[in-house]
Amino acid sequence: SFRSFSLQMAEQGARPWRILVTGGTGLVGRAIERVVREGEGHDDEEWIFLSSRDADLTSATETRAVFEKHRPTHVIHLAAMVGGLFRNMSHNLDFWRNNIRMNDNVLQTAHELGVCKVVSCLSTCIFPDKTTYPIDETMIHNGPPHSSNFGYSYAKRMIDVQNRAYFQQHRDLFTAVIPTNVFGPHDNFNIQDGHVLPGLIHKTYLAQKEGSSLTVWGSGTPRRQFIYSLDLARLFLWVLREYKEVDPIILSVGEEEEVSIKDAAECIVESLGFKGQVVFDTSKADGQFKKTASNKKLRQYLSEFKFTPFRQAVKETCDWFVANYDTARK
Repeated sequence: SFRSFSLQMAEQGARPWRILVTGGTGLVGRAIERVVREGEGHDDEEWIFLSSRDADLTSATETRAVFEKHRPTHVIHLAAMVGGLFRNMSHNLDFWRNNIRMNDNVLQTAHELGVCKVVSCLSTCIFPDKTTYPIDETMIHNGPPHSSNFGYSYAKRMIDVQNRAYFQQHRDLFTAVIPTNVFGPHDNFNIQDGHVLPGLIHKTYLAQKEGSSLTVWGSGTPRRQFIYSLDLARLFLWVLREYKEVDPIILSVGEEEEVSIKDAAECIVESLGFKGQVVFDTSKADGQFKKTASNKKLRQYLSEFKFTPFRQAVKETCDWFVANYDTARK
């Protein structure tokens, strides 16, 4: 078959890899583009970063057209409909339908056109709401996800189901990674809809500019594992080139690197040189107290991988936001 021939040739290095990245202009896509540009790319790799302007991946026709145009040998699938807590709560159906369509179109087109490997991106929020910690790769389907974003969570879980089915029926090597909370340059710094860290960076920046106090929503006690987008990008390259399992793999710092929201806020305050008062508004919901994930499987493969220290990663992200304030997503 074309695929086994492609795989054989690609593994022998006899033909260049053409790697198509969907969602290529988002947080993770930009990070992959940067690490590839800064020396982590290989000479025999051609990288194509797609944005939503290049194709509507919820359309099978447009997905097929963009795949036929670029003829990738490998795909990193990052494109998704995403949003903050409140948008998820009010649009579960939209999150389900759009993500299911997008994922099915990408995987089926990759299959039909003989793509050697697809690496999709899941999220730790897809895990069961009621679970024991730390969570690991075997626990994804052990119970319903949190009710607030069940549409998105189930759609993401179905990528894992579909990957296993493509392997069982066609021996396709389609797999997925599960990062913990990603942050870095090119994030969405929207205060209402963005994630906790970029939202706090934007808030602190504004409080400093206005000379007001900084209000952090919630008590500051919930704990999270944060992964710097550039570290995640390097791990994505490793998964694409070396990881041979269909089973997903958690990409995260260790359990001991978990940080409270209060500590994260203090890091941001220090990085931006904010001198005002910091207030925790405990009338606002805290969300899940923790979602501790195990990176044991990753460490079995990559025991020596060095993560960027959290403080340094926050400082680099804050500096990027200040330098690109006018054009940053917010």
